[in-house]
This record gives sequence, structure tokens and C-alpha cells, in this order.
Amino acid sequence: MSNTYGDWLRQQRETAGLTQQQLADRAIMTRSHIAHIEAGRRVPSKEDARRLDRALNTGNVLSSFLPQDDDVATADYFEAMLVLEQQAVIIREFGLTYFPGILQTRGYASAVLGSAFPPVSEEERDRRVVTRLERARILEDPVTPVVWALLDETMLRRPAAGADVMAEQIMHVVHLTETGRIRAHVLPFGVDTHPMMESMLTLLWFEDQPPLAYTEGMRLGKVHDSPSVVHELQSRYDLALSDALPLKESLALLRATAKDYGHHD
Repeated sequence: MSNTYGDWLRQQRETAGLTQQQLADRAIMTRSHIAHIEAGRRVPSKEDARRLDRALNTGNVLSSFLPQDDDVATADYFEAMLVLEQQAVIIREFGLTYFPGILQTRGYASAVLGSAFPPVSEEERDRRVVTRLERARILEDPVTPVVWALLDETMLRRPAAGADVMAEQIMHVVHLTETGRIRAHVLPFGVDTHPMMESMLTLLWFEDQPPLAYTEGMRLGKVHDSPSVVHELQSRYDLALSDALPLKESLALLRATAKDYGHHD
């Protein structure tokens, strides 16, 4: 990822003789937030940029030259997302077409990535599967991050893989839910329309930096830092969650769907 903005911020900070922590204190931000901006993983909000300008006595340069969303490629956004996902203390996922990446089994991930267009080589698919499984390792910690998954019934009924793989994937989510590692709710077909129909969504909260959201669609992925946008997406998630089945009913539907694919307890 081109990181001219982050590099320039670091140069200005070093010229001023400040550590990241000292700049964070002056700008009323957190050190980790400053580190993410300098590394190109996050874009500051307009208010943060104004605070950085004041802290560094740089006029309005940082405010005036904030990168726009279109300035960063989708792949670059996802690379940043991989890092931020590992640091989150709360993750809320919405899956529209596929199970969220951190919940995918090896077989399911392989099937989904194998259906990519344009097609990728077997070697490239295997590399992506390994990356996806590495992401799922955050669930090995029994407590953090707290994970909620809101699953559209569409992904359960439209097989993205063979029957055995679908049954295994669904039961994997059932197991994670029954053991208390995640909380999963199904948004049923009975809900005709809902505010999450446009794309998948991941919401992340952190210990020492502002929350963010990640949306993804066809050839499009964005990390959203803007507080107003993140708040809107959080509200959309909450509204959709209010129409989802309760936990016990969601588990019952997941089990029934797995049985339809041939799973037997």
C-alpha cells in the first residue's frame, strides 16, 4: 500500500522530536492509533487530522490531504483488515452469501476460494486457505475477542460447497455457539427486507482506539473509520439483529439445515 500520508506524518513527528506516545498525548489520541496511521493501516478522521496539525504545528496540511477511500485499493484495505482483526476485542460479523472468514472450515474455505473468478491456481488457492485458517485462530483464545455472527438464511440454503462440507461448516458454527465461544443468530427468510442486504459487514472494537467497520462486495472492500459511518453501520447491524431468530431457535435451524445436508448426530 502506498503510504505517503503515514510516512509524512512520521517524518513530521520525528522532526518535532516526538515519540508516538508524546504525539498521542498532545493530540489526545492513543499511541496505537498513531502507529496504525503511520503504518498505513488506518486513515485519521477529520477531527483527528486537525488535532495532529495542531500538535505538530503543521497548519492544515494533514487535514487538507486526507486520503480518500478511492485512493486505497481493495486488496490493500484487506491487508490492513487482517492486522486490525487480530487486535479487536469485540467482532460482530454479518454474512450474506458466505460464512464469515473467521468461522470457515478448511473444506468450506477451499470450496469458496476455488470458485473465484477469474480462476486462481491450486497453489494460490491453498495459500489463501491457509491465510483464512490463520485468521480463525483468534477463536482459540477462550475469551477474546467476543464474537457475534449474524447469518442470513440464504447462505445456509444455497450450497457453496458439497453437502458434506456444508454440513460440516454449519455444525462447526453450532459447536462454537454451544460451547459459548461465539454467539450466532440466523436472519430467516421470513424477514423480507432488512438494512444489511447490500453487503457483508464486520464491526470491530478495540481497547485503545476508535471502532471501525469493514464492508465488502463484488470487487469492493472498504475499511470505514469515520465515526458517523461506523455508527450508521452499527445501527444497521442492530436493526437486522432485532429481526433475527433468538439463540435457541437459531441453533435449531442450523441443526435442521445440517441434517438436510446429510449430517447425523
